Amino acid sequence: MKVYVSAIITSKPEFQNEVKEALLELVKATEKEEACIQYDLHQDLDDGNRFLFYEIWEDQEGLDKHNGQPHIKAFQNIVEGKLMGPVEVYKATKL
Repeated sequence: MKVYVSAIITSKPEFQNEVKEALLELVKATEKEEACIQYDLHQDLDDGNRFLFYEIWEDQEGLDKHNGQPHIKAFQNIVEGKLMGPVEVYKATKL
């Protein structure tokens, strides 16, 4: 069963460009994953520090594998201390 994910990442204002670059690199690496159907990154029009992912994964196993990838760990290391808070992740199924 496909898994639909929305994730919200909010950078501290002084790190907006650095976080954005790291997110764009994350997109490049993630789009190569076999279970990734869609992995779209958006930047909020009202708050440029807020980034939103809309993701579709083949199944939970593929998403779990994604979360253990080296590029996810690298991203976490790059943005450590540069975000306003934890990444908000919402998983859903399509109705």
